[in-house]
Amino acid sequence: MANGLYVHSEIGPLKKVCLHRPGEELLNLTPDDLERLLFDDIPFLEVAQAEHDKFAELLREQGVEVLYLEKLVAEALDAAGSREEFTQQWLAESGLKGKEARAAVKEYMDSIEDTKAFVDKCIAGLRENEIDLPVRSSSTLSELVGADQDGETDLLVDPMPNTYFTRDPFAVVGRGVNLNHMFSVTRNRETLLGKYIFRDHPEYKDAPLWYRRDSAFHTEGGDVLNINAHTLAIGISQRTQAAAIDALAQNMFWGDNAEKCEITDIYAFNIPVSRAFMHLDTVFTQIDVDKFTIHPGIMGTLQVFRLTKGATEGEVKIEELNDTLEHILEKATGVDAIKLIKCGGGDPVAAAREQWNDGSNTLAVAPGKICVYQRNSVTNDVLYKEGLDLIVVPSAELSRGRGGPRCMSMPFEREDI
Repeated sequence: MANGLYVHSEIGPLKKVCLHRPGEELLNLTPDDLERLLFDDIPFLEVAQAEHDKFAELLREQGVEVLYLEKLVAEALDAAGSREEFTQQWLAESGLKGKEARAAVKEYMDSIEDTKAFVDKCIAGLRENEIDLPVRSSSTLSELVGADQDGETDLLVDPMPNTYFTRDPFAVVGRGVNLNHMFSVTRNRETLLGKYIFRDHPEYKDAPLWYRRDSAFHTEGGDVLNINAHTLAIGISQRTQAAAIDALAQNMFWGDNAEKCEITDIYAFNIPVSRAFMHLDTVFTQIDVDKFTIHPGIMGTLQVFRLTKGATEGEVKIEELNDTLEHILEKATGVDAIKLIKCGGGDPVAAAREQWNDGSNTLAVAPGKICVYQRNSVTNDVLYKEGLDLIVVPSAELSRGRGGPRCMSMPFEREDI
């Protein structure tokens, strides 16, 4: 593990995982900004942090080393001396209008001496009343009109409230990383954090990138499932374009780092575009060698494409498979009999309610041992009866962000099964 990354499955014993402890970014959520910032509600920060701390504690009790995203970024910037470059890029992507405002914000950010506190502030966002903005001596029409249009919010720089869902900005595949170009501008700023970790951090800077944040098409980590060392499942979803999977396959099979990539088969699942099926991991997640949790709405015939390396330079072969999820997963995993466990036990009301709270979005710490949200009691009871070992995470406030234990975690290292 030259670069400290090693993930060949969803269920191998978890050794290292990247989390982000919710911070002051949640205090910069207001009702008027919720839709724009991709939230349905405002979590109570104090309780959300306590729940997240319990999640981390439960993982540590299983022998997992917990890494924090904000600390990794700070370590990367300090190690490479790249804080100034990061600041300039963060400002460029902040949505700030006008040279004077940008200069004032930069001066404020530069005044934060501790790098970890600086990174926390980049994630938290900035309110207008936190700095002394200069009186405009001259303005462009764009700045003047923009100021009037932006008057509905007191935010000078938007927070990144979705950062505690570390699954999405990047995805570890094998010994490398998909550094994503995310669906929304709001969340794409999070990928800047990953850029500096995987470029500048002493332990992770040698990781090959299978995808880059400046790519033309959007993709997110919640759509990526490591089936085994040679097989990857990706959702064609609301958040991941088919063209992004084309580019990813081209990079993995024929790119500059292709010799370091062990993936030979990519299964692209065409899933419905809806909030319930936002990512592939809201549709199904693997919990044991032969078991998956699933959303009942995905039952029936699916359109799936299998991408493999062609014989001629740059060629990617595509085979269309139309079959049930059960049969597709048996083919992808090589397991004779896959068992699909329905969210809500198949009851349509319970399934809808618990899927809203990510009942099928689980994090395996070992085969058959999974982290689940406490509030999904119907689904959890079904999982208990199926013989699964459940690690129950308190979830009254964390769940308001619409993401489960898998969404809140990005494995950096798993043992082979």
